[in-house]
Amino acid sequence: MPAPDRKRTSLASYTWGGWGSQNDVTRFRDVFQPDGGSFSPSYPLVPPEREQVRLWDYPVGYNAIYTPRSYEAIGFDELRALAESHDITRLAIETRKDQIEKLDWTIKSRNEKTPNEDAASRIDQLTEFWRSPDSERPFATWLREALEDVLVLDAAAFEIRRNLGGKIIGLDVVDGSTVKVLLDDTGRRPRPPAPAYEQVIHGRPWRLLTSNDLMYLPRNPRPHKAYGFSPVEQIVTTVNIALRRQAMQLQHFTEGNVPPGLLNAPDGWSPEQIRQFQEWFDSILAGNTANRTRLVWGPSGAKYQAFKEAPYKDDFDEWLARIVCYAFSLPPTAFTPQVNRATAQTAQEAALEEGLAPLLGWVKRLVDGVIQTRMGQVDLEFAWSNSRPTNSKDQAMILSSYVKDGIYTLNEARDILGMPPIAGRDEPMFSIARGPVLLGEADGKNRSPQADN
Repeated sequence: MPAPDRKRTSLASYTWGGWGSQNDVTRFRDVFQPDGGSFSPSYPLVPPEREQVRLWDYPVGYNAIYTPRSYEAIGFDELRALAESHDITRLAIETRKDQIEKLDWTIKSRNEKTPNEDAASRIDQLTEFWRSPDSERPFATWLREALEDVLVLDAAAFEIRRNLGGKIIGLDVVDGSTVKVLLDDTGRRPRPPAPAYEQVIHGRPWRLLTSNDLMYLPRNPRPHKAYGFSPVEQIVTTVNIALRRQAMQLQHFTEGNVPPGLLNAPDGWSPEQIRQFQEWFDSILAGNTANRTRLVWGPSGAKYQAFKEAPYKDDFDEWLARIVCYAFSLPPTAFTPQVNRATAQTAQEAALEEGLAPLLGWVKRLVDGVIQTRMGQVDLEFAWSNSRPTNSKDQAMILSSYVKDGIYTLNEARDILGMPPIAGRDEPMFSIARGPVLLGEADGKNRSPQADN
């Protein structure tokens, strides 16, 4: 076998069993010092021989400090406080939850053309399980709780409950802020039976958990961190500014001392005369809406100077709202002036596609991981049903188009609208010049649906 061309071979391609030790860099002189060392990059420093790459440069003694996110600039408690204190951030989080809650879902076969014989019964069992994953609350309520930790902490965690036979009987949402992620020597998650997580309660280690006991699913992990990067953490500075802006606006109404205007007394008035006139003025006008609509005669020389108050809301508030909405991929139309209806509609559709789809994908990965990996039902999967438009006119146009193009049958469209089926309308059809035509006839010929009447 001919020897490899060393000039074309990189250092990473040499293995211990081929050209000797990986740390024997002197044999690669033609790579590092081809001209005898003059103005060469020189040999790299030789590290100890190791079999695995360390995934990231974690701090020394990382597992000994058991407080979750102890090496992060922002802790879990701070993230929760920011999300709960800032109004627009909280509204964005709840809006995302509402958008997902209204969607329908189903369990189906991954190969619907040739499903297994017992697929229907197993689909029914899984559907019953996911209607209440924790055996207490419906799927939508259970998912809202999980999404809270996804959007605020990016630290969604689920405890897997099993019966004595090892069968999964429940999936409980665990507070992600109590979970400390453990690492092995290479920066990877330890595999069972080694513990991969440690729960910390009241600042003390509570229990070690393996990946068989706990599912920890950050949606936005980073290669140089042990924890995810939530939308709230991405806008920490903006939320802090917005909180101080809110506090300033609140203090305007609770501690402000700027009146609508100032009345100057005539020249020569003593402080006692000014006090008496103020008491008389208040006695006839304070709380008396009828008298405040009448003219009041004042002393000669008195002058009134109106004050112009600072605006309660300006472009800066809109800018803060835009940043928060952008972090959650929501349109800022609720907090900013609308240019026109078409622009607002386009922004709404773009936000639904860009922001909602990734969250829906995360939920699908979560459920599919339980169904296929934990429960062993590799031929089944979770799927979101088509979202139905809330506008009746839009819904009618979409259903009509689907029926004409043969995507839906007439009875499938009626079922979506909650209407009873019609006999003979379970076949798809498409439109031609002479009208709608049914497909899939046994004799291979197309016939018009009017022929059935």
